[in-house]
Amino acid sequence: MAHSDPVCDLAHGIGEASLDGRTLVAVFASPVAGYLLHFGHHLGFRTVLVDPVPVADQVAADQVASALDPSFVDGTADVVVTDHDRPELGSLLQAALALPARWIGVMGSIRHTAPHVAALRSLGTSEADIARVHRPIGLNIGSHTPPEIAVATLAGLLADRSGRPGGFAF
Repeated sequence: MAHSDPVCDLAHGIGEASLDGRTLVAVFASPVAGYLLHFGHHLGFRTVLVDPVPVADQVAADQVASALDPSFVDGTADVVVTDHDRPELGSLLQAALALPARWIGVMGSIRHTAPHVAALRSLGTSEADIARVHRPIGLNIGSHTPPEIAVATLAGLLADRSGRPGGFAF
């Protein structure tokens, strides 16, 4: 049964959500990246996995690349680094900061040091650019498992993109 409110129709599975050109770039193949790409696809994102190491397994991404590129990291792109222990962390973040990404974040707990800061400083990145990198990522829902981290991250990105605080307050 169709409703007079098109948003209500969408919630009931009637009609198609308009795609607004959003791009989700998951950096480094990881369990969290797999869930981000899977859920992101269903949320209407164009999905891209970036990993300098060739990915042997089948990946649920629209595109797989070995480096960040302006062809997909534009003003619509949300870049999520899913492994803060990789040696390429600094150089990949520096490349992301040089592109017009809408949002850049690094997965990591607030209880541990932020290795991306030291990595970026060692490459001569400005403090203003370092401050553009979000960490931790996602809404504070107590997530621990890869699917929970992906859900929290995507919920945070959707809230940020919509200018909403997240949570249950309306």
